[in-house]
Amino acid sequence: MNVSSKINLLNFKNYEELSLQFSAQLNCIVGPNGSGKTNLLDAIHYLCLTKSAFNAQDTQSIRHGSEFFLIDGTFQEEDKKHQITISMKVGGRKVVMYDKKAYERISEHIGRFPVVLIAPDDTDLVRDSGEIRRKFFDGMLSQIDHEYLDNLIQYNTILKQRNSLLKQFYERNYFDKELLETYNVLLLPLGYALHQRRKTFMEGFAPVFRQHYQYLSESREEVDLIYESELFEENFEYEFSYATRRDLQLQRTTKGVHKDDYVFEIDRYALRKFGSQGQQKSFVIALKLAQFDVIRQAKGQKPLLLLDDIFDKLDDMRISKLLEMISKDTFGQLFITDARPERTKQLFGQSSIEMAIFQM
Repeated sequence: MNVSSKINLLNFKNYEELSLQFSAQLNCIVGPNGSGKTNLLDAIHYLCLTKSAFNAQDTQSIRHGSEFFLIDGTFQEEDKKHQITISMKVGGRKVVMYDKKAYERISEHIGRFPVVLIAPDDTDLVRDSGEIRRKFFDGMLSQIDHEYLDNLIQYNTILKQRNSLLKQFYERNYFDKELLETYNVLLLPLGYALHQRRKTFMEGFAPVFRQHYQYLSESREEVDLIYESELFEENFEYEFSYATRRDLQLQRTTKGVHKDDYVFEIDRYALRKFGSQGQQKSFVIALKLAQFDVIRQAKGQKPLLLLDDIFDKLDDMRISKLLEMISKDTFGQLFITDARPERTKQLFGQSSIEMAIFQM
């Protein structure tokens, strides 16, 4: 099992400088709102996935008034130690180093140190557009399947190039069918490969998810996950070609796996419209716990689990269910943030689990 044993931060978000050593089991990060608890979890997320869980741009993680940030962490893998260093300069490129050697392709790092984050805004998965749901499942698949990640990167690169070409056609008022076809012949096979992997993955993931939801809700209702894609249609390639005129008008590719969605249902109704807040929270936590399970099964190790401020967002029943799982040693290394230190001590004070508390 990989564990994060220590971390050093320089000019990362609100931290000018910070050095911490972690427990191999439970780490509780406590302090008032705005003290940087979530930022510390985000630094750990960076070390695992080379990006922020909350900011789209790496430069947003540079401390105000600084020219760079640096995150340096040590992971313990049985009897081996690995050093991960991530740095970013204003106007420069992000550098990710594994044991002091920079990756040629940062994507090579994804999945090496698997991680799952449960955060208060996760219910955006229910309320927001299909894009955020695709990103969630793509992120999960990318941690366990490098071929999928490579195909996804290639697909998005070619999609961006095709969209740029469509924009040129529109702006210059001309159309080159043969040139557009060179992108189509690259995009379509990648789309089919991504679609097939998503389909296969969902067949295994959905039952694990349903099992977790039943545990959290005490089997009060039935839930389901449905993968929707235009590529299920037998005549998809014809529909893709037929959409060219619309693509030209809108200056973007309107058909493909980048339009896929995942439908969340409760008792056969849309969760977004008919699910209560409690049901939506249970649904999302069940998704994340299923994510933990499928990554553990695929990688042969327990991912790090980051729980950000969830005790304020859950009712007593769901908290007790999570605590039960923690006490049974279901998880590996755990990081929990809480704005109320006394609650953390009360919840875990009698536990036999090795625990470290960090006051921010």
